[in-house]
Amino acid sequence: MFHFHVDPAGDDSSPGSAERPFATLERARSAAREAPGAAVVLLRGGTHVPARPFELTGDDSGTVYQAYGYGTPEQEEPVISGGRAITGWREQDGVWLAEVGDLRTRQLYVDGRRAPRAAIPGLPGTAAMTDTGYVTDSAEPLAWRGAEFVYRGVYPWTEARLPMAGVSADGGSTVITMAQPGFGLATELYNSTWEGTTSNGPGLPTSVENDPSFLREPGTFVLDRSRAGDHVLMYLPLPGEEPGRTRVVAPVLERLVAVAGARDVSFKGAVFAEATWLRPDRPEGFPHYHGSGYYEGGGIETASLGEGASVTYPVASVTIPACVTFEDSDGAEIEGCRFTRLGASGLGLSGGSRIAVRGCDFDTLSAGGVVVSGSRDTAIEDNRVRLVGLEYSGSPGISVSGTRGCVIAHNEVTEVPHCGIVAGPGEGTRILRNLTVDTMQVLADGGGIYLSLAQGDSEANGGVVRGNVIKDTRTPYNFGLYADYGASWVTVEENVVIRADNTAVLHVAPPLENVVYRGNFWDADPVGHDDPPLGVTYDGNLTILDEQELNAATKAIQSQAGLRLPRP
Repeated sequence: MFHFHVDPAGDDSSPGSAERPFATLERARSAAREAPGAAVVLLRGGTHVPARPFELTGDDSGTVYQAYGYGTPEQEEPVISGGRAITGWREQDGVWLAEVGDLRTRQLYVDGRRAPRAAIPGLPGTAAMTDTGYVTDSAEPLAWRGAEFVYRGVYPWTEARLPMAGVSADGGSTVITMAQPGFGLATELYNSTWEGTTSNGPGLPTSVENDPSFLREPGTFVLDRSRAGDHVLMYLPLPGEEPGRTRVVAPVLERLVAVAGARDVSFKGAVFAEATWLRPDRPEGFPHYHGSGYYEGGGIETASLGEGASVTYPVASVTIPACVTFEDSDGAEIEGCRFTRLGASGLGLSGGSRIAVRGCDFDTLSAGGVVVSGSRDTAIEDNRVRLVGLEYSGSPGISVSGTRGCVIAHNEVTEVPHCGIVAGPGEGTRILRNLTVDTMQVLADGGGIYLSLAQGDSEANGGVVRGNVIKDTRTPYNFGLYADYGASWVTVEENVVIRADNTAVLHVAPPLENVVYRGNFWDADPVGHDDPPLGVTYDGNLTILDEQELNAATKAIQSQAGLRLPRP
């Protein structure tokens, strides 16, 4: 085994020894490729800033990137950052301003704290939607430049983002033109009928972000891109913050680490931080539909919800990317790492097999924590996911789709805006002994654990949801443990659901098929428990209304759910 050392204060002309380490990840990658055997790259503490996404391929198979001292009390903290420190601030009327050239970013971090973009609640004045945007009797938007409109709850599970293209005066009215094709995509996507009321298009925004006039709340920022190539970053400081003593980082890279076609590549003890995702800035915007999916064309279909209710949905959707990705890679281990301050999802796995994600922390993310698509025999175990979906509120903490033999076990998912754990169609997914708390904090129609479509095609290869504890599923209109939209071939047993709007639901459209609910504990009866549909077996479940009695009856289940190893 060959060992190479990397230190941000090192020198790439050095041999990469402990005494004379390399300075960059790229130099260490080259050395590991040239080694005649397997290599370990030891990352010293400090901030490692690759100039471009750090890419690993089949040429890097067998290499381990590991924090120096990993697994010992002397473990150091290497941070792989895609950010740029912002300096050269000047103050004007209490606002810090920095000339940042052609910098584009959607996030800002101040002394490690995520600074929200400045925003106002909705359009000012009396406003109405038009075919191309909006008209309002307020003159305030005439001064806006580069604002982004946010639409929370067009459907209860959606939150879209669309950029403004221009604004003009027309007599006593202000005409706002929205960027195309994004506004047209949203108009095509969002059409519903509910209780006799028909709605078309995104409607009025629930908030508007990123204009200098919105800088009213300390701790918020705006990136003014009204002058091409001469952008200005603006920040309204919190009390006590001073430009010379405050570290401000703007994420620049969209992809931080990309592993493709490799075998047995591992990361242990690293921190992945400060990357962004710029697609919502483009004229296409972000017409969100569900979870991590958004619409970029291809047609829509209509789903009947019964009783004259319906919604339109996309024939196909695109998934929010991750800032760290493993594609078509086998045998990877991502262990003891932290994914934080990222502008998309944290970790994305697509294709490949035998990937293990263990003991990691995911926090302060604009989208989801872990997103898995099409992988085989993946294990997602003992991870802590919290404070995710901060910009894209439909994002689940952990989501898998199209997988075979995936195990999601002993994770703790807390403080998320929509679903905690999501399993789309797949084969043999096992969701075991996880703990979800404070899910569904923003959007509705989801649950602490959510499943949809076929989980296999027989009892032998079906899905299993066992021993999970789901607490505090927050918004109205949710189901703590939610099998939805034609879920089939899944056994749901020995789970505990406490303080949800509804514990579960047995009647959905399309209907559930070959779904077994057995030995679960609830603090309220599931919707439809007294008349289960033909496709559902409901047997041996127990409703205990008193929480103290419920906790006593489920003490063993609750003691085994969530992280097996404590975190600091």
